[in-house]
Amino acid sequence: MNFSEFIEVYASHPNYRAPRGNQLHAKSWQTEAPLRMLLNNLDSEVAENPEELVVYGGTGQAARNKEALQQIIKELLLLDENHSLLIQSGKAVGIVRTHPEAPRVLIANSNLVPAWANWEHFEKLKQDGLMMYGQMTAGSWIYIGSQGILQGTYETFMACGKKYFNNDLKHKLLVSGGMGGMGGAQPLAATMAGATFLGVDIDPERIRKRLHSGYIDQIVFTYREAADLALQAQEKGEAISIGLVADIGDTLQNLLNDGIVPDILTDQTSAHDPLHGYVPNGISLEEAFSLRKADPNKYRELSMKSMARHVGLMLELQKLGSITFDYGNNLREMAKQGGETNAYDYDGFTPKFIRPLFCEGKGPFRWAALSGDPNDIYATDQALIEAFPENKEMINWLKKARERVSFQGLPARICWLGMGEREKAGLLFNDLVKSGKVKAPLVIGRDHLDCGSVASPNRETEKMKDGSDAVSDWPLLNLMSNTAGGATWVSFHHGGGVGMGYSQHAGMVVLADGTDRAAECIRRVLYNDPAMGIFRHHDAGYEIATDTLNHFGMGLSI
Repeated sequence: MNFSEFIEVYASHPNYRAPRGNQLHAKSWQTEAPLRMLLNNLDSEVAENPEELVVYGGTGQAARNKEALQQIIKELLLLDENHSLLIQSGKAVGIVRTHPEAPRVLIANSNLVPAWANWEHFEKLKQDGLMMYGQMTAGSWIYIGSQGILQGTYETFMACGKKYFNNDLKHKLLVSGGMGGMGGAQPLAATMAGATFLGVDIDPERIRKRLHSGYIDQIVFTYREAADLALQAQEKGEAISIGLVADIGDTLQNLLNDGIVPDILTDQTSAHDPLHGYVPNGISLEEAFSLRKADPNKYRELSMKSMARHVGLMLELQKLGSITFDYGNNLREMAKQGGETNAYDYDGFTPKFIRPLFCEGKGPFRWAALSGDPNDIYATDQALIEAFPENKEMINWLKKARERVSFQGLPARICWLGMGEREKAGLLFNDLVKSGKVKAPLVIGRDHLDCGSVASPNRETEKMKDGSDAVSDWPLLNLMSNTAGGATWVSFHHGGGVGMGYSQHAGMVVLADGTDRAAECIRRVLYNDPAMGIFRHHDAGYEIATDTLNHFGMGLSI
């Protein structure tokens, strides 16, 4: 199949689909893998808006434009194992000489010199065709649909139940806004954790997409119906999810007016981007689309004011007893800039629930079956269950995921694994490919939201024990370690999840193709990657991290 035929079959804009099976289109699996995952990111089952190459988060793209995407595809089809492709904000800009165990693709997205790292400068560059927003896994080609954040959301809700509700979320009402690419995981995560869920989004299509994928149980269009359904389910202890098409601020005000106090309250609207993400209160979705183009400054102002109101209402519900936390979309900062002076009077999810896991090198380990066959994922599930019989939480999760998680695009899975576990799992997967127990290679990656790969003072590194929240040396060291270790592709981004100026983060993906070369790369990368989280938290003074470091003999020689 030549380039033109490949484009016609797999990448005829805006219809994108990763090849399936074990037939190569590129020169090796090292380049076939990133090619398939790039196209998978843009599959209509996965992406929010393939027409604009947007994967999730309102503006998170996989490539800068259609022409740049076609060039990337062409280069991946031709690339050999002695060269690596350079991607600058979604555009192929060069090929460098490397070696067979080096990353085949080196990606940098949305990075600006700090004094220029703001939305205004970024938007100008984007309008001039010089940059795109890569989010986290959109521009690093390892997004796997809503499942990608599903287990992290589940882990957070379970940790909340453990901390505040004696490990039992039955009869508990969980309310949140945002049903997009990230927020769309919340309804299923909540019901898997045992809670009754009420989610709100102004865009009915986002809720319908979750309904189609089985992530949400029903869609309603009036507050009264949603509140009645939620209260009835809460009283019965039913773990069901309800999606309400409405403004989240208006819904919170209605809950307050009715004296309905959610047990748990959070948010995952696209608040990181006040122009292209959040929809202001008081205008319709259609009016919002028009105003964005006609008067972006006015739109931002309305967004900020709406977010201030939104957070103010969350604070009121917190005073009445709701366990309230920020879910990392930078809503509090935008609300503060919009006039809510007490916006930070509730904590983010990382210091509140997740940091102890980070201290053990745990985080969102994910993998995808390049064959396209769901049975390959089921084979990996079973292999993990047999390899980690003591990890009851993982086993429980994998069983629930098989029963309730629909695949989007290429079949994939995620589970939180820590130091030692990731390397063991990666080598196990490589053996499954080698033995033919799965039909084609697997790719192993993770979210950039991980234990040692991100500096984000309003999210993953909020309230670090030593005050090092904004130190971004750590994600840079993570990038360098995984490049030196031989990841198949690596990435370094700015702003994902929280917006320009507020984070830097690194990503990696490593191929399991059954070869000895892959095994050596896996040993290095899946040691280095979680080790960075332990080094980072040990250095910050967390005892759990120090204990983990000593357990694995990872300390310095001094």
